[in-house]
This record gives sequence, C-alpha cells and structure tokens, in this order.
Amino acid sequence: MSRSFPVHSGGWLLVAALALTACSRPAPPADPVRAVKVMTVGASAYDTEPEFSAEVRARVESRIGFRVAGKITKRQAELGQHVNAGQVLAQLDPQDYKLAADGARAQLAAAMTNRDLAAADLRRYQGLREQNFISGAEIERRETTFKAAQAQYEQAQAQLSSQGNQANYTTLVADVPGIVTAIEAEPGQVVSAGSPVVRVAQDGARDVVFAVPEDRASLITPGSSVAVRAWSGGPELEGKVREVAGSADAVTRTFTVKVAIDAATAPPLGATVYARPASLSRTGTAVIKLPTSALRHEGQGTAVWVLDKASMQVRSQPVQVATADGNAAVIAGGVTPGMLVVVAGVHVLSPGQKVSIYDEKTAPGAKP
Repeated sequence: MSRSFPVHSGGWLLVAALALTACSRPAPPADPVRAVKVMTVGASAYDTEPEFSAEVRARVESRIGFRVAGKITKRQAELGQHVNAGQVLAQLDPQDYKLAADGARAQLAAAMTNRDLAAADLRRYQGLREQNFISGAEIERRETTFKAAQAQYEQAQAQLSSQGNQANYTTLVADVPGIVTAIEAEPGQVVSAGSPVVRVAQDGARDVVFAVPEDRASLITPGSSVAVRAWSGGPELEGKVREVAGSADAVTRTFTVKVAIDAATAPPLGATVYARPASLSRTGTAVIKLPTSALRHEGQGTAVWVLDKASMQVRSQPVQVATADGNAAVIAGGVTPGMLVVVAGVHVLSPGQKVSIYDEKTAPGAKP
C-alpha cells in the first residue's frame, strides 16, 4: 500500500522561484564611465598674421620677336644678361630680304626712267601746242601719261622703303634697357613673324606678386600697406598694393595681387619673398580657439563634444571653423565662453554618454 505525503504550498512557491531564477539571463553590466579631458571655452588673442609666398617681378616684361619670318643665324643675348636700348639680341638670315630690296631698287630705276621719258614727251608736245600744231586733247593725253608715270615712280619708292625695312627687321634689337629673363628660340630655328625670341624685364619699377583666396581678396585694396621680407633674409621692405585682379585664375581660383616696392632696395628678379598684407592682420583680436584634437567630422560639418556638468553627459555641438592658428582652430561660431569642451578621446564618445573629468593628480600611476 502506497502512502502519500502532504506538501506545504509555500514549498512549491520556493521551488518555482528557484527554477525561474535559474532560467533568467543575468543583467548586462553598466557601461563604464569614461574619463575625458575638458577645457573651458574662453576668448584669447589672435597673434598670427597671414603671410603669402610671393615672387619679385619687373613692372613691365616684354616678349621680343622679329617682325619678319626667317631662320635665326645668330643669338647674341644670354639668359640673365643686362642689355641696353638698341643692343643687338639676335639675327635672321637676311639674304632673301636683300634680294627683294634689290628687286625693288630695280623697279624704282625703271619707274624713274618711264617718268623722265613721259616728262620729256610732255614738254615736247607743249611746245607743239604753243605753235598750234596739235590739239588740246593731245596735250591732255600726254599729261595723263606723265601723271601715271609719276605715280608709278612714287609707288616704286615706297616699295623700296618697305623692302629696306624688311631687311633691317632681320636684326632684333632691344627697345629698352633691361635683363634677359628667358630665351625662347635658338640659332637654326625658323620662326614666324612675331614669335617670341627673347624675354626682357625692363629696368625700373619692381612688383611683388602673390595669390590670395577668394575670401580674402575683397579685404585687400589698392594703396594698402604690405610688409615684404626676403626668403634669404635682410631688412623688411614696405610696399603698397598696386593692383588686385578683377577675376579669379581659371585653374587655381585665386586672385593675383601686385605690390609695388622700391626698385633700389628690391631683391633680385625672380627671388622668393613673403608678403604680409596689413589689411589681413588680426593681431590682438579676441577670438575663441580650440585645439584641433577637440574637432571631429559630423555629417557635412565639424562638431565638438560639450559636457553638461550637472548631468555629466556629453552632447554634440556643431561649430564653424574660421581659420587655423598654429595647432589651434579659430572658431567662428557654435560655442560660447564658459562651455566645457572635450579635448581628448572625442572619437569614442556617443551622445548622452556619462563621463568623468580626467584629473592627472588622481590618475593611476601619477606621482603624489
């Protein structure tokens, strides 16, 4: 005979609770509170002046070429040579032009003979007309013949002068004194009329030429001061903006600025110098600067993490960067003085994450 044992209801409840506890998953561990470095946003002095790499150029630089076509037989000019006005730079083979001049000279002689013959014929017929041996119409024909011969003679004279000039144009001479800055053709080369052979930078005024981006071109005005210093050292020069390009370069999308400097103290042509426009200087201006380590890309812009000290949570704040100042970024908008901005560990944070402020004095391994 089997016996039954009564079980208390409390026991069943205890067994069910233990079974449920054994089957449930453990709660996930809480996210660790990250320690971050922060800085308090404040205004500081902007102590950087924009400086641009520039080049010294002549105010006027001419590309000189022959006024006629031909083969270059000799080039007297050398790169870097100083030439005077009227000095021979290069020569073409003049043979064809001399032959053309000889032909024009022969045509002039023939035209002169025809004119003299027509003049003598006219004088003879004029004598006959005075004796009433010929009619007035005959005299008019002789006068017309003489005028045509005279016109042909003048035409031959002009043709000879033109051919003489063509022969003279086979010698290339400098129009003004200057320095040869480029050689663009060599002896033996056949050039067309007007093709550049020698480039000459005229003596006199000198310019410092550099390019600026579009956002700064409007701030530079003609007549404003520009400090110029040579790359190789020496005293700083004072210049004045002479010209600002009216349109951007098609390739670089920058605007060319020309600064006039004293030719007596100017560095050599082609020398590298640095230009510092006074109109772009912001030295002493109070600006907000953040270390570049605080910046991160977010979408199409730049943002920083701002710490709410009450909740110790971070939030993303978009900012606008104006320019760089050394290793810091000048902020144009987005943050105000007094905010706490995370400056280290920005790429491991997420919105709303709780953090603690890193303190080097209490950091593990720090010396007391």
